[in-house]
Amino acid sequence: MERAVFEAGKALMELRDRRLYRSTHKTFEEYCKDRFGYSRRQPYLLMEAAVIFDNLLEKCDRSDHILPTNEWQIRPLSKLDPDIQPEAWEQAVESAKGKVPSHRIVKDVVQRIMERTKVPNTYQLGEVCQILVSPLTGKVRCCTAINCCTSASYPRSITPDMRNCNRFIQNITI
Repeated sequence: MERAVFEAGKALMELRDRRLYRSTHKTFEEYCKDRFGYSRRQPYLLMEAAVIFDNLLEKCDRSDHILPTNEWQIRPLSKLDPDIQPEAWEQAVESAKGKVPSHRIVKDVVQRIMERTKVPNTYQLGEVCQILVSPLTGKVRCCTAINCCTSASYPRSITPDMRNCNRFIQNITI
């Protein structure tokens, strides 16, 4: 059962990459919705989980390592570099006392690792950058002005993760 979800993710990658959906549908998303009832985001989550699962299989140290049983469990690992994912998974298994860790445990481990490796804010007051990944739905690729530690993005200010910003236009006064 545990591998079935990840095998489904691999199958979806093949369907998408080889464009096997095109005989009946214009887009991969339409195909997944009609064929499997997936929302627009679900196939991408499954494909990402399959990549992470393979990474854990390949790089985890112990031969008897505990493997994830569902996509939700390992979703937080997607925020980490692939080289760090196995270490984070092992820490989550340790936190779960050798059992399969819950989503919450994995998320907590990932947050601790991200805080340890926090990217410094190299932007200057008034500088404009582009948001690459946003906590606000629909704000990806929007421009934002750096306003101290938060950014003034319409309709409200947010505190973006500096890894998710891209220097866009420099030294514009607001």
